[in-house]
Amino acid sequence: MSKTMTTNPGQVAVGNLTRPEKEAHPLSKYWKALVPVVVGAILLLLPIPEGLKPNAWYYFALFVAVIIALILEPIPAAAVGLIGVTAATVSLLVVPKPADAIKWALSGFQDGTVWLIFVAFMFALGYEKTGLGRRVALNLVRWLGKKTLGLGYAVALADLVLAPFTPSNTARSGGTIFPVIKNIPPIYGSEPGPTARKIGAYLMWTAFATTCLTSSMFLTGLAPNLLALSLVKTTAKIDISWTEWFMGMAPVGVLLFIFLPWLVYKIYPPELKSSPDVPVWAGEELKKMGRVSFKEISMALLALLALGLWIFGGDLINATTVALLVLSLMVMTRIVEWDDVLAHKQAWNVLVWFATLVTMADGLNKVGFLKWFAVGSAGALSGYSVMTIVIALTVIYFVVHYMFASLTAHTTALLPVLLTAAIAVPDMPVKLISLLFCYTLGLMGIISPYATGPGPIYYGSGYVSRKDFWRLGLIFGAIYLAAILLIGIPYLRYYLS
Repeated sequence: MSKTMTTNPGQVAVGNLTRPEKEAHPLSKYWKALVPVVVGAILLLLPIPEGLKPNAWYYFALFVAVIIALILEPIPAAAVGLIGVTAATVSLLVVPKPADAIKWALSGFQDGTVWLIFVAFMFALGYEKTGLGRRVALNLVRWLGKKTLGLGYAVALADLVLAPFTPSNTARSGGTIFPVIKNIPPIYGSEPGPTARKIGAYLMWTAFATTCLTSSMFLTGLAPNLLALSLVKTTAKIDISWTEWFMGMAPVGVLLFIFLPWLVYKIYPPELKSSPDVPVWAGEELKKMGRVSFKEISMALLALLALGLWIFGGDLINATTVALLVLSLMVMTRIVEWDDVLAHKQAWNVLVWFATLVTMADGLNKVGFLKWFAVGSAGALSGYSVMTIVIALTVIYFVVHYMFASLTAHTTALLPVLLTAAIAVPDMPVKLISLLFCYTLGLMGIISPYATGPGPIYYGSGYVSRKDFWRLGLIFGAIYLAAILLIGIPYLRYYLS
């Protein structure tokens, strides 16, 4: 159960973590690098679709090549993003003037969520250095650690309790949930790498899947929910209250929440199912830790300060500003040293990766590709029944999020366009489709490692491999979407009647 990590042959470094990798054939990395280039080249050679400007189509070809490279990962993901942004900037595909193009290229580093993700890793470092994270984790293990499934439900319940009061799911995950639960797997001898599947991978995916679900259950569980509500009011002249939002999502949300840790347990099972001796051991370790130290108390107070400002200070201070404030206080009180911040390769790697992806996704909107795609998709549905159109537009709105690295950007770019197209359909139940668009926002964050703020945090932990993250994203994305369509639509039709 040692917490010491070493990089052995057959492992690949991820930031300051390691992941297992089978001995690869010398040509494997070449084909992984070749496939994105070939696909991008094929798209470039295809005729430009009607109604789309040449630069928009060329940029889409580049974007697809980048996404494929992120899936295959012939080189680190951050490098893929950097190369993609650089290629778009040099070729002036998004912004025609060189001086403005470089401003666009660096715009992702101005995104608040990007820095909130970065500070989340610093929070985790503070929990680790002070020992607070280990103390909380040991207590959780002592109370619920006999069964791995019990720990899964404990993690899910922690997020559920915080979700109605924390509009930033990145702050909720990165500032509170992740820094604590990352201390649990090492207690069971589970580290990133060969032992990740013992228990660590299960807990990390359960936490990520839960925060995507709770983000949709509560109006105040996700900042873009409030933006979506504003856009619905402007576009469709419809008001939706906090209670109406919750009641409309309750059957889907509650049912999924009850079964979610169990579903993860079945679909992505941990190797360690139970360990009756571990809670006893955890109690002994707590005795060895002794009384709570001054630094642990300081870290706890700073964490509570952050949580309080995230919950109650939304009108006075931005969530990212709160994170930067607490990080500054952590450095000032020597909870973490500045050298610790500089040495955290994992955090800097995720910062570059997510910032470049935010920029790339923004480019699709700037060149007009997303509006063209949305209008074309809506137009292609004319002549079908109203409920067929409702289902099809909901699916399009959900699946197209593979092109986005920000739920806010997705909401801003697509919701008004698709909602306007829907309103134009005779006999369209406008409130129904408005709620469906809103409810899918948190859920769609599950589909990729970059789809929502918590994604890079849990992916960057190193417990869930690249292949598993994409595979599980597809599986749970399908489960969430199916629940909305099969349970949500019939219920909402009755609820709104």
